[in-house]
Amino acid sequence: MATLEQAIKQLCAELGKDPLLVQGAGGNVSWKAGDILWIKGSGTWLAHADQEDIFVPVDLPELTRALLAKDFDAQPRLIGEHLLRPSIETTLHALMPQTIVAHLHAIYALTYLINKDSQKMVANLFEQSTDGNLQVAFVQYHKPGPQLAQAIQEALKDKPNANVIFLKNHGIVVGADSIDQMKMLLDSLELICRHNKPLAPMIAYQLPTVATELNGSYIPFSDAQVQALTLNSDLYNRLASDWVLYPDHAVFLGAKAFTYPSWEDFVAQKASLTELPELIFIQNIGIFVKPDFNLAKAAQLRCYFDVVSRIAPEDNLDPLNNVEIEALLNWDAEKLRQKMAK
Repeated sequence: MATLEQAIKQLCAELGKDPLLVQGAGGNVSWKAGDILWIKGSGTWLAHADQEDIFVPVDLPELTRALLAKDFDAQPRLIGEHLLRPSIETTLHALMPQTIVAHLHAIYALTYLINKDSQKMVANLFEQSTDGNLQVAFVQYHKPGPQLAQAIQEALKDKPNANVIFLKNHGIVVGADSIDQMKMLLDSLELICRHNKPLAPMIAYQLPTVATELNGSYIPFSDAQVQALTLNSDLYNRLASDWVLYPDHAVFLGAKAFTYPSWEDFVAQKASLTELPELIFIQNIGIFVKPDFNLAKAAQLRCYFDVVSRIAPEDNLDPLNNVEIEALLNWDAEKLRQKMAK
């Protein structure tokens, strides 16, 4: 019979391979075993949990005491020597009372959480639900880490029995006391959140070709479905108005979408750029990336497509503002995670 650790690692691998729940190095899972909080290492992939040693042990009582004293800047203390650093969301996991905690960037939940009226939309969603297993709380957007942990602590004071927390412009936190309960909660959440959502335009477009003068500098982005971001006018317009919708997007894809009406426009403007963008969108032509565009970034671009292709054109989105984006991009913890996630 598999141990709890083995079973959780298998669960993590399954979650990590589902792009509607986890994208690349995003998301994290933890479990509590006595005085140890086992948490995913920063920058590692949940999809690799059954093949690689991606979890690190943290002193849970020490972290709990710090949080009770409202010391949200306390650094989790690792037990023993480890090459990995614990996830930047470790404090979030320590606050949840359940044995197993999953923090995921679930696509169908995000389709609500990126809207200006997300709190009202989530409330309406669960007012209509008859599933009594889901105890839901909502937290406004806060920078990941100490600020988010403090907001979650406040939310849990109001709803101490919450086992699902919706994080605006971020994702979900789900707590369960068994693997079967975790799977049940996640299945119920997806069923509720995907109800009445439009179907994404899953057309397999042909990969475009690179302009002759840029051969060697760029290659077509390899996911043919994601090419719809430049070929569908509603999706293309989102690139300019609604680019950074959640933290991982800023960290891996940057603060701005480089969009151009044609190859000629890009060629004409590239001389004024100090460095060629890693990712460019040419309207009605396609998406192009530098040859070393890594898998973690590709997963985030697919995530963006999966989210915006499932919302209505008239939806009023609420992207992160410049201050919020800069706070993420200038954060050493996120720079480390990006480096580790390659």
